[in-house]
Amino acid sequence: MDLEEKLRILGAAARFDVTCSTRNSRMLEEAAGKGGFSFPGIYRTWSEDGKCLPVLKILLSNRCVYDCAYCVNRASAHRPRASFTPSEVAEVTMEYCRRGLVRGLFLSSAVWVSPDHTMEKLVLAARELRLGRGFRGYIHLKVIPGASPELVREAAIYADRLSVNIELPTEISLRRLAPDKRREDILSPMGEIRRQEEAHRESGVPRGPRHGFAFLRAGQTTQLIIGATPENDLEILRLAEGLYRDYGLRRVYYSAFFPVSEDPRLPALREPPLLREHRLYQADWLIRRYGFRVEELLGGERPHLEKELDPKSAWALRNPAFFPVEVNRAGYEELIRVPGIGPRSARRIISARRLHSLDLHSLSRLGVVVSRARWFITCNGRYFLKRDPEPDGLRRELESGGHGGERGEATGQTALFDAGEYASASGTWGGSLSGEATGPRKEGLTASEYLRSVAGGEF
Repeated sequence: MDLEEKLRILGAAARFDVTCSTRNSRMLEEAAGKGGFSFPGIYRTWSEDGKCLPVLKILLSNRCVYDCAYCVNRASAHRPRASFTPSEVAEVTMEYCRRGLVRGLFLSSAVWVSPDHTMEKLVLAARELRLGRGFRGYIHLKVIPGASPELVREAAIYADRLSVNIELPTEISLRRLAPDKRREDILSPMGEIRRQEEAHRESGVPRGPRHGFAFLRAGQTTQLIIGATPENDLEILRLAEGLYRDYGLRRVYYSAFFPVSEDPRLPALREPPLLREHRLYQADWLIRRYGFRVEELLGGERPHLEKELDPKSAWALRNPAFFPVEVNRAGYEELIRVPGIGPRSARRIISARRLHSLDLHSLSRLGVVVSRARWFITCNGRYFLKRDPEPDGLRRELESGGHGGERGEATGQTALFDAGEYASASGTWGGSLSGEATGPRKEGLTASEYLRSVAGGEF
């Protein structure tokens, strides 16, 4: 099999590995419309500061000894199989970089022969790029659960980011859908990566062959499949909160489940739960960047996030005693709890009010989404409204984006995210399951039909 055919197979097979969550679906559509996806394996991702990063995203191999029910590369799946050698990975990456097509590599793999065998090949590919070819671009390596600590430590020397996929939220679900995997095999590499990061920080000595580059500068991440198993949002977010606290993860990525193969253990879904994935990203953002605790967003009587309302607005409606917030006096922690005010606009408010008192027009210029924030704030003790709205009326306003449904824009998946408040979003079905732009969508396809064509390798 020639290199081009391997690229086609292993580039398509990597679609379901998440490298980022997109800023919003409109950016996805614009990126897809600009082309640049004709070369196999090229994906555009966005960093947290909004920069676009084209990467070569491929699998080392889609030959797998495991038979996970939800996986497109499961051992029993009937599909073309291929494997790269570490030298071929390095060759393809350097060629794409020389052409200016990519600025980094995302390298994952099915479990080929054994966890240690696969992890060794991944490390050899990264080592050849760094030491043999002098590659200084971005490298994201997937750590294979069950791989030895020595291989995990070596991977951390060459990679900018490592990720170990948990995939399923609980041990029970893992045993049911992925009986070959053990939870301790997943958490053990996470712990090893955390220990390496702490040891590096304590030593204060630069490590690795990339002089001038920070050690594992992008940290570690993981991925959870949403909707394949019965866990509720409360269980999922508690798990995510624990991973951030105990393992120092930079991100937990959520991937809406779509059945890529028939299996009686899997739920029958008409459409992937993209809106649920979307809400989890919003709640995750509140936990990581806004100081919310899971118990503030969900509880025993509310185990699921609301579909109609973003989690921050839902919290605001449940806590009327917290409001109104006086924007000319409130602290940063109070401001960022107001719907329509994010960390950036909160900092701008604090800076601007040192010079002059703020009013409605001032807030709009500072990036506040006034159509949402106006219900929860005062300026110099004055409300923007002549009377308080009824609770049901306020909920309708917030569900419509604060415009009462009068704007011409559709209030669908795209409108649910406000870039000024939530800086990252889940994917839409115009891209892959991971939320990445993968190419133009064929006209006339439903979400299910599109995803089935992706799973079958048509795109």
